[in-house]
Amino acid sequence: MKSFRVQLLLLFILALILSDMIYYRNTYNHLYHGAFNQNKNPYFIHVDLDDYKMYVFKDEKVIKTYPVSGGMQSSPSPLGTWTIISKADWGEGFGGTWMGLNVPWGKYGIHGTDEPWSIGRPMSQGCIRMYNEDAKELKKMIPHGTKVTIVKGTLGPFGDYFRVLKPGDTGSDVLMIQKKLNDLGYYNGYCDGKYGDNMKNAIHKFQKDNNLPVSNNINHAMYEKLGFIPME
Repeated sequence: MKSFRVQLLLLFILALILSDMIYYRNTYNHLYHGAFNQNKNPYFIHVDLDDYKMYVFKDEKVIKTYPVSGGMQSSPSPLGTWTIISKADWGEGFGGTWMGLNVPWGKYGIHGTDEPWSIGRPMSQGCIRMYNEDAKELKKMIPHGTKVTIVKGTLGPFGDYFRVLKPGDTGSDVLMIQKKLNDLGYYNGYCDGKYGDNMKNAIHKFQKDNNLPVSNNINHAMYEKLGFIPME
């Protein structure tokens, strides 16, 4: 049963890469783009925060599965596809191991923990926690430049639901809104996943052009106008 589930997971990932018939394809494509096209690096890491499992692929085959912990609702993990850009031996709450990700809006990574009871639950500040021995094994195995995809829920970078976004918010959903506004010609700033003044100005202009009440908040009505509506 477990091997069948892993096979389904691999088929699911490959289907997301290859198919252009999937709803939200523009949202999901950025999660998996290049995941299996990494030049000479045969590794790829897939983190499923619905099951709190990490799947380590080598040459498109699962070679390791680890239990993990992800971010709390107030500090969600960065959903999307990232790259391991640093490796270090960090002590204290990091369990002696750190693998940093290139998330533009904050410092996120994969590491060990001095709270092993948190594994399997949403208990972190957004990082991916592992048991210390697992994190050490992973760090030794995985090279710099390895792609890491983190998923949760059914809405791609939005996770389980469309949250109301406000100035100062950060995250994968903010990043996706920035990219959408950029595609529509409203936002010309750097897409960094941070809701700042430039993004606020773009939102106000979009709201005016689409007969929406001008507000700093991005709510359901604006999500709908932007085209981010799940299929029934």
